[in-house]
Amino acid sequence: MRYLFSLIALLGLVMAGSLPTVAPQRQIEADGAVNDIVLSDDGALIAGTDHGSLQRIDLQSFKVETLLHLPQVKDFMGDKIDDKVFSVDELGGRYLILSDSGQGGFSDLRILENGKVTKLFGAEERHSIVKARFVDKNHILYATLGNEAVLYEIGTGKELYREQLSESKFSDFSMDSRRKRAVFGCESGELTVIETATGKILKRIEKLHVDNVFSVDIRQDWVIAGAQDRRASYYNLSSGEHGYFKSDFLIYAVALSPAAKTAAYAMHDDNSITLYHLDTKTPFALLKGQKSILTRIVFKDETTLFSASHDPSIMLWKIKP
Repeated sequence: MRYLFSLIALLGLVMAGSLPTVAPQRQIEADGAVNDIVLSDDGALIAGTDHGSLQRIDLQSFKVETLLHLPQVKDFMGDKIDDKVFSVDELGGRYLILSDSGQGGFSDLRILENGKVTKLFGAEERHSIVKARFVDKNHILYATLGNEAVLYEIGTGKELYREQLSESKFSDFSMDSRRKRAVFGCESGELTVIETATGKILKRIEKLHVDNVFSVDIRQDWVIAGAQDRRASYYNLSSGEHGYFKSDFLIYAVALSPAAKTAAYAMHDDNSITLYHLDTKTPFALLKGQKSILTRIVFKDETTLFSASHDPSIMLWKIKP
């Protein structure tokens, strides 16, 4: 099996040199470096920035609207700085904003709905939350720095579960399109799939990675990940089929198309994105034009995706799978 992985990796690198190159169809400017993007229920793109902003991009007019600008926080020297937004989400007109509290490495978690901001957590609660997503309108799944998966009930303010997934530091998680399952990545390279409603561990995926996992995604029964070991991995939860493509750079961002036909990996030091057909495990396009290290890739459908990076430019790409 080790030789098969090596053959696939070599084939991928050889083919990458002659792949069709795709330029971005449009460049959208946020008000700061973009840390997270998601698609809203009504088809808009939602972004969280280093400038402390929650922004909404209408994908018809491409107008950028700032829905919320967070108050500044103080750094360790006592100077006022913009509040960095770590992650965002939207469900049914309700927005979730996770940001830096500016105190002791703890996080602020807020909800914006109908113009009203509700603060769920602040520095006083001493939560080191790294990423948060809605499971439904009344429940939030969040991950702590210590790789705990926590389900929080908004109405009661109670934790319904807190599961320690491993002793390694958390890196990223992603939920499937129904928000029923989530895959977590961590510093050890292990991937853990859980049931979001209960926290039950459905699958531990070991040995695909040997170093810190930076980015994960899950669609249909496919899980993919990118890591510091320069492996772009894939795993099928139904069949057990698995493997990885070898990269020439650290893989900071990955994404799957809604039908899990296409896998996108940021595999090169020029910030390009390589697209693979998952059924044949072959690359078919190279997306070039991103300016900085990628932070997030999101598919709208099988032919449209967006990418964000450590600068204000969000790229819109159109592809032919």
